[in-house]
Parts: sequence; structure tokens; C-alpha cells
Amino acid sequence: MRSVFDWKIGARSLKLGKRTLVMGVVNVTPNSFSDGGKYLAPDRAVEYSLQLIAEGADIIDIGGESTRPGSAVPDLGEAATRQELERVLPVIAKVKNKQPNAVISIDTYKSEVARQAAAAGAEIVNDVSGFSWDPEMAKSLAALKCGAILMHTRGRPSQWSGLEPVSDIVMLVKRELRKLLDSALLAGVKRERLALDPGFGFGKRLEENYPLLKCFQDFHELRYPLVAGVSRKSFIGRALARNGEDASLPDRLYGTLAAETLAVMKGAHIIRTHAVAACTDAVRVADIMS
Repeated sequence: MRSVFDWKIGARSLKLGKRTLVMGVVNVTPNSFSDGGKYLAPDRAVEYSLQLIAEGADIIDIGGESTRPGSAVPDLGEAATRQELERVLPVIAKVKNKQPNAVISIDTYKSEVARQAAAAGAEIVNDVSGFSWDPEMAKSLAALKCGAILMHTRGRPSQWSGLEPVSDIVMLVKRELRKLLDSALLAGVKRERLALDPGFGFGKRLEENYPLLKCFQDFHELRYPLVAGVSRKSFIGRALARNGEDASLPDRLYGTLAAETLAVMKGAHIIRTHAVAACTDAVRVADIMS
């Protein structure tokens, strides 16, 4: 039985643990690994966000910069920040205009993007770097008083292919999450506004993701809400490989649903997914069995 939390996200809170919440992914980028720029145009991104809400998404996670393996991040420069803002702000504003009660998360590691996105209506900041790539992020989150997802990442995307294997990836991720949590709390971020994500695929070798999922329940020891983002990840493609070829992105749906169901059974509070309609059905059944 997973713990129940009142996750504070700005002026309201989300009840976590009674049922699994579904976070739908909207990539407003030209080079996302999952959709390759399909929703780069703001109107397409808004339309897709509203579609995901209709399909059952509890949270819409909007991102304006790809952090795929090999990408040149972090980039805190003015040009990169301006470009990210130009992509995400119109989408956030229009979604909130059409669906005022929609819960919007901004997927960013930049404090300036977090601040402006919050002003536009975002109530959650989802930072893949665990607030570590931008030295101002934790202080900004403390001031914004929004919800925040602290995710674990090993190294930077350009380094991932060369990372050495880890003997106990679960222990390493737990230890490093504790350190990141301590830093966030010292900066003034309140614990009731935090959720944790072990960061499947982010600086983990393919074979290291399986024990992370198998032992996902161990992260409850940290006593925070847990987010799982396994959707379409490379380790699922490898598990479904045929004739020496990893499964393509479209062919990873059923494997994704299996992994998401397992994450729910092991206590995930939020599932971050690209396939909202299918995931919503899967987690409803998994919740009954959990």
C-alpha cells in the first residue's frame, strides 16, 4: 500500500496515492525522440494538450527543449532560454484559457523558464536535472511555491553513452536523490511541494533500468510521492527486440503499458506517458489490484 500525500502545487493541492495520476507529455520541440516535432506549432500543441485532457490526463507536462541522449544541454544562454520561452508560453496560456482547471507542468531545467511558465499558469516544474543544472532553480522554486518534480540524472546527455556501469544502480539513485533533496530543502523548497522521479533512461545504461523498475518500491523509503516515466524508453525497445533490432517507437506501446502497470503495482503515484488513453485504462485496473 503506497502512502497518501497532499501534494502542494501553488494555491491548490493534488491528492496522491488514492489513485494513480496520469501525466501526459507534450513536446513543443523539433527534435524530441518520441514525436520528432509533431507538436512544434503552438496551435497543434494546444490541440494535442486538450485531446490528452479529454483522454484522461490529470496533468499536462509541456516541454520546449529536448533532453534526448546526445543533446547539447544544459544551455543556460539567453538565446536558448528565449527560444524555449517562445515555444512553451503560448501553449500554456492558451490551454489555461480553454481549460482553466487544467494542471500544467513545465518540463524545464531553467529557472527563468520556470518563473515565466508559472506566471503563465503552470503549477508544477518538472526538472530532469534535479535542480542541479541551473544554480538558481531551487531558490526560484522556493519563491514560486509551486509543485516540483526532482528527477535523478547521471551526467549530461552528451556523456551518457560513455558512462561506466554501476554495481548497484538502485542504491546509487537513492543516495543521490537524498543529496539533491537536502540541497533543495536547504534552499527553501518545502517538502510538501516535492515529488521524486528516479529518472529511467537518464544517464542509465540500458540494463540498469530493469532493476530500477523491479525495485521501484524501494524509493518509498525516501518518503515522497513518486513519479515514473518509462514511456517509449530505449530499455523497453531492447526488451522487445526481434532479429537483433530493438523495437521501434510505435512498437513499444504494449511494453510501455506493461512497465507502467508494474510501476503502479510497486507504488508509483504519477505515471508520465505519451499514450494517455491506453495508460489511463491500464492504471485504472492496476489501481484496483494494488
